[in-house]
Amino acid sequence: MPSIRISRIERRTRVEGPGLRYAIWVQGCPIKCEGCFNPHTWDMQGGEEQEIEEIARDIERTLEATPELEGVTFLGGEPFSQANELSILAAKIKELGLSLLTFSGYEYATIRSSTHPGWRRLLQATDLLIDGPYIQSQHDLSRPWIGSRNQQYRFLTKAYKHLEAELPSIPNKLEIHIHPDGTITANGMARALDLDMLHQLGYTRKEV
Repeated sequence: MPSIRISRIERRTRVEGPGLRYAIWVQGCPIKCEGCFNPHTWDMQGGEEQEIEEIARDIERTLEATPELEGVTFLGGEPFSQANELSILAAKIKELGLSLLTFSGYEYATIRSSTHPGWRRLLQATDLLIDGPYIQSQHDLSRPWIGSRNQQYRFLTKAYKHLEAELPSIPNKLEIHIHPDGTITANGMARALDLDMLHQLGYTRKEV
């Protein structure tokens, strides 16, 4: 059974794209942007492997329990480093009638020009692509879901085209999760003030 190397899954989040989403942080990134929010996702051998079928079943169960689930978000890590595997999962996501948002540190032109079949399939399945590396000197949280001015929204289907004019009015948000063992994790776009507060609370890591 083909598998995907995963850093983390958040089954219900409202800060990783439009609406309520199932977010998958993949493990492994060759880009390694300076100032990256998630350096723990760089290691290609880190995280854990999960079978594609297992993840697909979990998404389906989550949708059954939460009918308002709107879509799935791939982020990381670098999704296109596991494009072939994610494209298989993406096909199953589409069968469930869910949308797909994919983050990538590669620029759109690079992705489009790739002859790798997995890259092409993943791009074709993506409704909204947010592309470009995080550039620390261009840090900017004024737009939703992204962290630097160079990053762009690519509306590849009609699914979210209506949001294009609304982007300036969509605020970034931060979600806090307190786990049974007492650890605290956060996901979303965090300001420095937010991170200082979380450090004071003793959180272990964040995913954005």
